[in-house]
Amino acid sequence: MVRVTVPATSANMGSGYDSIGIALELYNVIDLAENDHIDISDKNGQYVPQDESNLIYQCAKRVYDECGKPLSGLTIVEDCAIPQTRGLGSSSACTVAGIMGANMLLGEPLDRNAVIDLAATIEGHPDNSTPAILGGFCVALLEDGHVHHVRVPVHGAIDFVVFIPDFQLSTEKARAALPKTIAHHDAVYNLARAALLAGSLTTGKLENLDAATGDCLHQPYRFGLIENGEDIVREAKKLGALGTFISGAGPSIVAIVYKGDRDYITRAQEMCEKHYPHWKAVQLRCDEVGATAKRL
Repeated sequence: MVRVTVPATSANMGSGYDSIGIALELYNVIDLAENDHIDISDKNGQYVPQDESNLIYQCAKRVYDECGKPLSGLTIVEDCAIPQTRGLGSSSACTVAGIMGANMLLGEPLDRNAVIDLAATIEGHPDNSTPAILGGFCVALLEDGHVHHVRVPVHGAIDFVVFIPDFQLSTEKARAALPKTIAHHDAVYNLARAALLAGSLTTGKLENLDAATGDCLHQPYRFGLIENGEDIVREAKKLGALGTFISGAGPSIVAIVYKGDRDYITRAQEMCEKHYPHWKAVQLRCDEVGATAKRL
């Protein structure tokens, strides 16, 4: 049996639509072992698909197929802390777990770059899957089945507070809200801010983060699907956030905060309890390690 631990991720980060993401210290832990049939369960009693439709199983089988190896079945035990359909990379975490688990069961025929490429190919874009594998802050693009990526540590002066609602938003619905075309000036607006975001997060030019997380490609169209989403952004900034953005397709909202502001999380939790009871605030540091796999 092998155990794969995969961090949550927050993609887009405002201006970096489908190209920028960060790993966060919240984890899915998945155990996998070969079996002569499919046996899938969840340690916490949550519902998970228990047949071939299970995403972890599908991704593991993809690895077996790619390597020309037969697969009769798997035992999969899920222990998932990443909330589903909240914009925190739960599907990417399952994709990565299935790939890395199967790869280890087979003796690791795929190197790290092949794992990154396959995960992004299955996902369709690399902004969640790449930081889930590598950890840290990643810029990535998928082209012709290959991910071009850069992974760098996040500046040590910042932390992240994630505002998570008690309702879900499917990626499909969030993507359907986006326009089919954009204006040239909107593209320029985001290109400039995405570049500024990458440079500022890694060098510590933190005064840029409010402007750098600005976006006009996806967030304006998605806030209408997130009850109180714009209110949370406004209040998070009032509390002292350096920058805010919708996490992935939403509905979670991420605030970038000074690590030295130790009371921010308390203020954020009190604000949610008093005014927005359907939301909770959680402090999550950047995960700098990424996904790991080991034999048990």
